[in-house]
Amino acid sequence: MSDEHQSPLNPLPPVVWALALPIIAMEVVLGLAAAGFIGGPESIGWRVMALERFAYSPQIMAWMWETGRWPWDQAIRILAYPFVHVSFTHAAFVLVFLLALGKMAGEVFRTFGVLLVFFGAAVCGALVYTLVGTSARPLVGGYPAVYGLIGAFTFLMWVRLSAVGANRYRAFTLIGVLMAIQLLFGVLFGGGQEWIADLAGFCAGFLLSFVVVPGGVARVIALLRQRG
Repeated sequence: MSDEHQSPLNPLPPVVWALALPIIAMEVVLGLAAAGFIGGPESIGWRVMALERFAYSPQIMAWMWETGRWPWDQAIRILAYPFVHVSFTHAAFVLVFLLALGKMAGEVFRTFGVLLVFFGAAVCGALVYTLVGTSARPLVGGYPAVYGLIGAFTFLMWVRLSAVGANRYRAFTLIGVLMAIQLLFGVLFGGGQEWIADLAGFCAGFLLSFVVVPGGVARVIALLRQRG
């Protein structure tokens, strides 16, 4: 009897919806504006305005660091840029990763843990992009943040493989494939240095998982020692 009322779709953790809904809402508004349904003639440029308002700028970060001034409307960019995208397709790919990997992370980590991985990866990706990269292009979109969730997924696979005595380095297959695809697209079609932020986001997500996993670092170390 209970199976008749069971949803055919596995529900997403609330924290995943909290991260996904701003992206969805942004794309709905910008899509309606671009189609002329809302906002009048000037609404066609709303996406450009949103990018100018929320994209992470390495130059602005460098200026704030050098001057010691941290105006809120500029500092917030480092947390806001994952929610604004250059196109609907860009946002759609980010949402696919967010919903799939966020569900996995949300079933293991607490709400705070998922948020820490997501925003920690976004911040780390932006800062490494500023420090290591030579590009002045603004950073926009949720890839560094969802690469953090890929890092969390890799961590969980790494722990599970270790628990059964399997080759734990197989857990890094996904990130290896994604980085190879990015490299191929960069060679064929050209590209910027956004991959630096993505890779940094992955590393941040993987390392932060040691902290937010139930049981913490001690549990992971005990497992690895047990399996040698």
